[in-house]
Amino acid sequence: MQREPTEGDTAADARPLVRTRDVGVLRQGRWIIRHVDVDVYPGKLVYLIGANGAGKSTLAKSILGLTDINEGTIERAPSLGIGYVPQRLQVSPNLPLTLRRLLTLTRRFPPADIDAALAAAGLDRLGDPLVSTLSGGEFQRALLARAFIHRPDLLVLDEPAQGVDAAGTEIFQERIEAIRHELGCGVLLISHDIRVVMETGDDVVVLVPHEHDDPNPYFHARVEQGRASANLENS
Repeated sequence: MQREPTEGDTAADARPLVRTRDVGVLRQGRWIIRHVDVDVYPGKLVYLIGANGAGKSTLAKSILGLTDINEGTIERAPSLGIGYVPQRLQVSPNLPLTLRRLLTLTRRFPPADIDAALAAAGLDRLGDPLVSTLSGGEFQRALLARAFIHRPDLLVLDEPAQGVDAAGTEIFQERIEAIRHELGCGVLLISHDIRVVMETGDDVVVLVPHEHDDPNPYFHARVEQGRASANLENS
């Protein structure tokens, strides 16, 4: 359950970067998520947790505008800048893509901005190696640097440390904390690490699977008709 801002919060905190209300996503006759409320405020770290299949990635993509919703509303702050770090991204080992080039694939940035992004992700001492030579943890931090360079208002991360060893995971978590304090951005982070969630999160949203929900709009009507028939037979 998420808390509402208190009197001790700043004025900026009183206005969420993104707010979802009663959001539901229906695919192939099944509710992937339903009745989800999430608020992410500037400077706050909100964890999204739940069992496999509960729809964590679907919710994140809905907030990003990559997945359409079937119920509810999603409100985003005007001119909201969003940075996204996916769960995994495949890069061909035959592609001669360097670390610094990865950060500028969609837009050119001054060298100083690239240096700052690499430093924020803890990669400033690597130089400019081929992306294919990076370890799993280094590659995920490269994606974090790529998100940071746009200086987003909201940073969305989908289990970014999955498959990374414990040491790499700890470093990644430290980088996220440093970045959100430097930028003052809100962070929505999908995670399975309950210990880290409880130690570092400002809010936690728990999703549960909705595979037993009946999406048929006439379901409740049929139930009521059945009850009425049973009452007549027993009268």
